[in-house]
Amino acid sequence: MKNTILVALLFFSSIMIGQNMKDGWTISTQKTVDNYTGIVAANGRIGILPSQKLFEIESVILNNVFEKESELGVSKILKGMNFGNLKIEINGEKVSNDNVSDWKQTLNMKTAAFTTSCTFKNIATIEYTIYALRNVQYAGYIDVTITPKKNCDIKVTGQILTDNSYKKPLSTYRVLRDNETTMPILQTVAKSQFEKHTVATTATFVWPNINSGRAEQRPELTHEKISDFQNTLSFSKTLKKNESYNFVWTAAECTTQDFDDPQTESERFVIFNLLTPKKDLLAQHKKLWETLWEGDIIIEGDLQSQLDVRLALYHLYAFSRGDSNLSISPMGLSSQGYNGHIFWDTELWMYPPLLLLNQDIAKSLVNYRSDRIEKAKEKAINFGYKGAMFPWESDDTGEEATPAWALTGTFEHHITADIAIAFWNYYRVTKDKKWLEERGYPMLKEIAAYWVSRATKNSDGSYSIKNVVGANEFAPNVDDNAFTNGAAITALEFATKAAKELEKEPVQIWDEVAKNIKLHYFPDGITMEHAQYKGEIIKQADVNLLSYPLHIVTDKEHIVKDLKYYEPKLAEEGPAMAQSVFAILYARLGDSKEAFRLFKRSYEPNKRQPFGALAEAATSNNPYFATGAGGMLQIVLFGFGGLDITDEGIIQKNPILPKEWKSLIIKGIGPDKKTYTITH
Repeated sequence: MKNTILVALLFFSSIMIGQNMKDGWTISTQKTVDNYTGIVAANGRIGILPSQKLFEIESVILNNVFEKESELGVSKILKGMNFGNLKIEINGEKVSNDNVSDWKQTLNMKTAAFTTSCTFKNIATIEYTIYALRNVQYAGYIDVTITPKKNCDIKVTGQILTDNSYKKPLSTYRVLRDNETTMPILQTVAKSQFEKHTVATTATFVWPNINSGRAEQRPELTHEKISDFQNTLSFSKTLKKNESYNFVWTAAECTTQDFDDPQTESERFVIFNLLTPKKDLLAQHKKLWETLWEGDIIIEGDLQSQLDVRLALYHLYAFSRGDSNLSISPMGLSSQGYNGHIFWDTELWMYPPLLLLNQDIAKSLVNYRSDRIEKAKEKAINFGYKGAMFPWESDDTGEEATPAWALTGTFEHHITADIAIAFWNYYRVTKDKKWLEERGYPMLKEIAAYWVSRATKNSDGSYSIKNVVGANEFAPNVDDNAFTNGAAITALEFATKAAKELEKEPVQIWDEVAKNIKLHYFPDGITMEHAQYKGEIIKQADVNLLSYPLHIVTDKEHIVKDLKYYEPKLAEEGPAMAQSVFAILYARLGDSKEAFRLFKRSYEPNKRQPFGALAEAATSNNPYFATGAGGMLQIVLFGFGGLDITDEGIIQKNPILPKEWKSLIIKGIGPDKKTYTITH
């Protein structure tokens, strides 16, 4: 298998040759490939996944909009109507990958713009850019320019394509009018498969160089409803040699998850885009991304690492919003992977980099959990516990969304402690006492109550947490899992700290249980993964999380022992985050060589062509794995950068650079937007 990975990496490297990557912000490809993986254009609400086929997109993913995956199944994030497929004909011939040259695709991470360009025969050059507008969060925007090399006739068709899983689609075309302003509206409204939601998609053409509201200045539009599942709008135009022609296809997609009247709201967003000058609309989008990039990581001397790190950070920004109180699923808005549910992947892996770099987004992630605390309290009661017990997989409801056959949903309980850790860390970084009073402490108090009720007191006065699935999911239904116990200890300690911060009296039993929860060790001092562990292969890091991020195992010799023991036991098909934890620990131990080896190992075998989208594991093909991106970014921030989150806020201690890098600059850290520069 290692040889297979090497061959894949060599092939991937050959694809990357010729890319325009020198600015550290753009990634390009000029070859179509098998197993193509595009980079999603997303704004935290919708994700638009490009295709290598001209004028097509693979899918539109709608954040926090769920329907049942099957009649007896659990919830699954909704794939929206596809509004991104255009059809362009020049002189009566459809433009496709088969009749163009100079095909190229470029992702501009700075502006979140995905551009495709080509030359159609010797007749015209074409370029179009896909945006998921950051400022108009339910809308997509496809900006097209055709430059003829000779006089030619074009026909352009925009489409709303509705998957046949939708029910009762109603596809229409209307021209709305307000005095002299006319607004052509192509629209499809349908019910999701089991009719939980009404979904409405509205689209239109925009001509940025004319007054789009004046019908006499626009080309004549032709509507054709091929079926209720394929609704189209077209125009034709004669173009003159060397005179560039620009138009936009824009669409908005709304559902009853977010709107009582999604049909009318989708119309309003499209009318806003129609009548707002393109220059102004895109300037707002770019300004919001410029603000996001105030939190940035700059690597000098290793362009490939720079691009890899920025692509990871781009995805975390693209999959989230600071104004949403929503969270991020493992595959973000790139696919329906893991049903779009929310796991510990957010709190343990994606959240820490965002907490350092963007506290607004971090606040949304923690608020997502506190908005669902009542369901967590109900779950605790239903299973015979106290406090709040969070689901392993969460959706819009806050109830358990894991398929019943998966033991993780019933027994992987460390998620509840992971959430507590994220909450206290938010306060540590922001010192927002009002938030701590209203959301932070109520959460920490309920989680502490849960762990007290979840722990079993042994005859010797110690406490055990029995019958769990730990971070290593290869070992179900074990007692005293190292990470589960360590996370519970930390959650109880943080609840006590929060109480004291608010000058409240901590519950005495929190401290007693925290100090007496058992961790098990082999005779030579190596930490046992659980009470019954006998050296089996593990899925991912578990014991080593006691050193980072929990800071329970702090003795250097002990950290090294655990590292050396567990790294060889990692399954090759396991997710990338284990390598990230090991890399951070080696960096903190001062071993930059081992840290850099594991930094690369944490993601390079997982890169998929042609842009470097990350799959979950070296042996899988399910990009984009935002969890792996979070782990990789933690290596840079908390490993090489030496940053740490403490009760005193963000501190820096013993940063270290790989020899391959000349310098590392980390910008926009914490509320004060500090810059840290690390050099040799």
